[in-house]
Amino acid sequence: MTMAIIKANDVSIRYITGDFQDIGLKEYVMRRLKGNYHVTEFWADKDVSFSLEKGDMLGIIGSNGAGKSTLLKAVSGIMVPTKGSMEINGSVAALLELGSGFDGDLTVRENTYLRGAMLGYTRKFMDDMYDAIIGFAELVDFQDRPFKQLSSGMKSRLAFSIACLVNPDILILDEVLSVGDGAFRKKSGDKMKQILSGGVTGILVSHSVDQVRELCNKILWLDHGEQVYFGADVETVCNAYEEFLINKHLPRDPQSIRSLSNDFVRRKEEEQKKRQMSEAQKLQNILESGNSDAAVEAALSIIRKNKPELLK
Repeated sequence: MTMAIIKANDVSIRYITGDFQDIGLKEYVMRRLKGNYHVTEFWADKDVSFSLEKGDMLGIIGSNGAGKSTLLKAVSGIMVPTKGSMEINGSVAALLELGSGFDGDLTVRENTYLRGAMLGYTRKFMDDMYDAIIGFAELVDFQDRPFKQLSSGMKSRLAFSIACLVNPDILILDEVLSVGDGAFRKKSGDKMKQILSGGVTGILVSHSVDQVRELCNKILWLDHGEQVYFGADVETVCNAYEEFLINKHLPRDPQSIRSLSNDFVRRKEEEQKKRQMSEAQKLQNILESGNSDAAVEAALSIIRKNKPELLK
């Protein structure tokens, strides 16, 4: 039997807010004695369960407030579940918040070594990896500048490069692949595929459903802290989630997920037909005008959009 690298067993995480945050100990005791003390419980995640084996990549989807980032904090050990348990077998590199774990006043070079030390790596190991990390992050010309002078995209590239190039057993990414320009997003996506092929287990939180489709072999859908689905049918669940974002009808069972997915596919097919009819009508109008050059360009434009492989 294959050992699970990550296993969540009915994980629930509770936040407590109330008067105690703004009052001192004496006032807190007096209010408790008088019964004039108020607290509010908020369950960010409720009874979430999943299991990942070596080489799995889990995509976590859900609207804002679904409990995605809170769950990642439990996986990375930052938070302890209020109920249930989280079993982790391996070293974890987590990119949860942009710029977290870095010192704004230190240089990029110093922060690279600092993050490496926080991940448990020796100075020699970081010496050996430094050039590769800075090169992949495309920060060679910025390595002696204060970290606080970097743009958000640069900070994200550095954090991603350190996490990916130091070879953790488990890699956790919270919206990190969505930051930066298109070229770096492609490069980081390719790097993720390479890492996963080497047996690293990953968890990706992303608002890009296409990114989840491309990189993940398992998917977890959360809504207001509750688990809608966990499993390997990534394409169907991504389709259903995209349709849910439009009609707001939350599925409660596998059959309704498949139904939503079918609705999504039909809608996309209808949209494609409408686009093609519009393009065909445009081309017909140009042909009737007698402008052959414009007709050729319009035809090429349609091919580029719908069948680009024909032009290769």
